[in-house]
Parts: sequence; structure tokens; C-alpha cells
Amino acid sequence: MAEWGFYGRRVELAEIDKILARRRFFFCAISGRRRIGKTSLIQEAIRRRGLADKAIYVQVPDSDPRGVIQAFEDSIEDVGAPRDDARRVCKDFQSIAVLLRDSWALGWIIALDEFQYFNRASLVEFQSYLQSEIDFARSRSDIGGGLFTLGSIHTEMTAILEDRASPLFNRVTDSLHIGHWDFETLYEMFRAHGIVDPRHRLFLWSIFEGVPKFYRDCFDQGVLKPIASYRSETLRTMFFEGSSPLRDEADNWFLRELRGRYDTVLTLLARLGPLSHGQLRAEYDRTGPAQENQLAGYLKVLIEKYGMVEKLQPILSSDKQRNARYVITDNFLSAWLAAIQRNVRLARIRPIEEAVAKADVSLQIHEGYAFEKLVRQITEECSRKGVGDFPLTELVAGYWNKADGSDIEIDMIALDETNRRIRFGSCKRSATAHDSQALATFEEHVARFLATKTGAPYRDWRIEKAVYAPIFSSFEREALGRAGMLCIDMDDFERWLTF
Repeated sequence: MAEWGFYGRRVELAEIDKILARRRFFFCAISGRRRIGKTSLIQEAIRRRGLADKAIYVQVPDSDPRGVIQAFEDSIEDVGAPRDDARRVCKDFQSIAVLLRDSWALGWIIALDEFQYFNRASLVEFQSYLQSEIDFARSRSDIGGGLFTLGSIHTEMTAILEDRASPLFNRVTDSLHIGHWDFETLYEMFRAHGIVDPRHRLFLWSIFEGVPKFYRDCFDQGVLKPIASYRSETLRTMFFEGSSPLRDEADNWFLRELRGRYDTVLTLLARLGPLSHGQLRAEYDRTGPAQENQLAGYLKVLIEKYGMVEKLQPILSSDKQRNARYVITDNFLSAWLAAIQRNVRLARIRPIEEAVAKADVSLQIHEGYAFEKLVRQITEECSRKGVGDFPLTELVAGYWNKADGSDIEIDMIALDETNRRIRFGSCKRSATAHDSQALATFEEHVARFLATKTGAPYRDWRIEKAVYAPIFSSFEREALGRAGMLCIDMDDFERWLTF
């Protein structure tokens, strides 16, 4: 059985290595959603530089001052304090800040996770004490330690570090944003654990996307391996049993921070797919009309503060056009609200097998939307890395001229202005779904697009029509090729990215 390894993050590791190699004080702010691997990244970078015995990691709790001070005391005691009296010194926020300064002077690395909690009213005074010690450390050339702050809520980290009124404004020396694993890394991890079936890979990605911790949880639970019943086994083990590690994940790490009817908006988007503002408003108002600014306010917070919702525009459109759609950005949250949550609750009164089967059926609809997202993102990654068969000059996006898609609906359009190429794409989670009727509809919508004012400039370009699925057989490739279609599947993308 393969062991769990550290995968990818080459660019991020190189950035942190440069920071550590300077051997001068640093204050590096690292942001990224929860479970994305911020802590593991810091630990790996410190380990590679041989500094693991001079590092302190503190998980800042969402608590009162005493709870935070206790967290500092425990972390210092766990690793062995850089000063003999360090534990006794941790009496208040000021003494903790002084201890951090003394630790940096001795070459210690401090990592404070969930740093955004210091924006809470009861904890905010710590910022002023920390500012004083950071200013002292930055003024000295003989201080070789430093501070990493890790945060998962971007707006609150911004309030602490970038607001001119904040004590820590302009104190950061370096900053990094940690995103999902890219597809090259995902393919590396899948191969390491023998997962070669593209349908298995899509199933996992549609739930866990590129979040390392979720795959590590699957590995620890023994389901990150090639088994015939991978769908039911993964769902049951990870979500439905009493000891399932992810059965409370969404409530604990996504939804508990929300207030009001945010969860209603998220559930509607998850279960009904991308929705226009009008469609979302109609569904939202079914239990009684709401004020227009109420829904708009919810959307604004979900988009700008939490990054849970994204506003999608058709390709080649302006922000002023009123045919935008709203969609949940995170696969895990979308899968949970669309299919898993309600069936986890069902399992309290019905057999688990029945609830798992219902969740699996609902997830197949979710996978269709997820596969479109996968194709767009992996196409952009291939272009960014200079591989694949289509260099982009504009980000890939879908196209619709009406918010409900009743007239023209194209899953993706890619532009290569340098070579005057335009590629239209149709995405299906099964190759057999690209049947004669689906191809005729696809052709019709492409023709309609080229007849619009938006599409007219591309009529004399080289026009390509591509169909996408997790995997195509040689027979399917031959048949679709005769119909004038390029066939691209997940194995093609893997070949481009990794060989």
C-alpha cells in the first residue's frame, strides 16, 4: 500500500525557502481556504531547511483572551520553550508578544494559524503589542527568526494587515496565497495511489476538488484506492458512519460562521445549479417576498467576504449585461448541500445503504456541473504551462445570451487570437451522452452564436468543435471524429500535463 506523501507545491515551497534563506526577520502572511494545506506547507518548508526543532505552531482558537493565551502556553510547552521561563511568562497578550520577539532573536520560527481571529473585538489589542515587537525586530539585522500568519477568511486578514487604521498595516514583508492543488499535482497523487480510472478521479474531484486534507482523510480511512465500489464505499466511510471524518465538516468549517438566510441561498444554488439573479430571487421568494436589497446583501457577503459564491459572466460579455449567473465556488460545499447533507440526515431513520444510494444518484447531477468546471480549469492550466493543443489568449468560459439558457447555451468557448482559432466545447460526464441529438443541438447553438453580434467577428476564424468526457473509447473517438468533433478526455489532459 502506498504511503501518503507531500505532493506538488513546488512554487510555494521555493517562495518560502527564499524567505527562510535570507536569515533576517520576516513577517509572512499566508492565506487560503481551510484544509488547503497551509500548515503542511509551512511544516514541509521548515523541515527541508532543517529548522523543525526551532519552530512553534499555534492554532489560534475562536475564543476569549484566556483561551488564546492557553493555546500559546500549550504550544510552547509541546515543543520545548525557547526560554526556560516561557510558559510562566505567558500571562497576557503583551507578555506573549515580548516572548515572540525574544524567540525571533534566537532564530525561532513562529506560525500563528487562524490569525483572522485577532480581528475579534476581544482579541484586537494583541495587534498593537505585536506591532511594537515586529517594528523592533525589523529594525535589527541580527534577528534571524520570523513570523508566519495563516488565515482562512480573506476579508478579515485584509482588515488586520491592509487596513490603514490597523496597527499591523504595512508590516508584512512577504505574502502568499495558497490555492487548490493544480491538476498536475492531482494526477501525481492519483497515480501514487493507483487511481487510474478517469471516472473515479472525476468522482473524487467533484467532491474534494484540490483540497489536500480531504484526500489525506480518504487515505487514512482506507478508501483512496482502486476498488470497484469506490462511489458507495467513499460516501459511506467519509460521511455516513458514526466515525466518518467529514460528516460535520461543512457545518463546522463553512456554515457555522454564517448568520441569517445565507444557508438558504447556498442550498438553492447547490441544488438547482447556476442561477440568474431573477431565478434565484424567484426561488428565494417562494416562502414570501423578500426585499430586493436583502438578497443582494446576502450575495455580496457570500461573494466578497467568504468567497463561497461566484458571479459568472458569459465569455466576451461586460459586467453591465444582466445575464450573469451565480454558482457556489467550492465543490465540497456544493456536493454537501446538493446531495450529501439531506441523505446523512435520512440515514438517521432509514438504512445507511438506502441513504448512500440516494446521495450517489444526486451526486451524478452535481458531477455534470463539476465536469464543466474541471474542463475549463484544466484547459487554462495546460495553456498556462505551455502544453496541450490550444494556447489561450482569453480565459475559458461558457456562453449564454439569455440568463436561463433557453436560446443559446455553450458549455465552453476558448479563443486563440494569435492563430485566429476559436474552439467550442460540449461537456458530458459520460461519452455516450454525446449522441446524435446532443451533437445536433450543439451544432445548432454554435451556429446561433456565430450569427449574433458577439459571434460575428469569429465567422472567418478557424472553427473547432470539441466534445469532452472523462474517457472516450477508440470506437467513440472514431465515430465522433467522423461527425467533425475533436475528442478530449481526462487521459489526454494527463498526458499533456505530466509527460
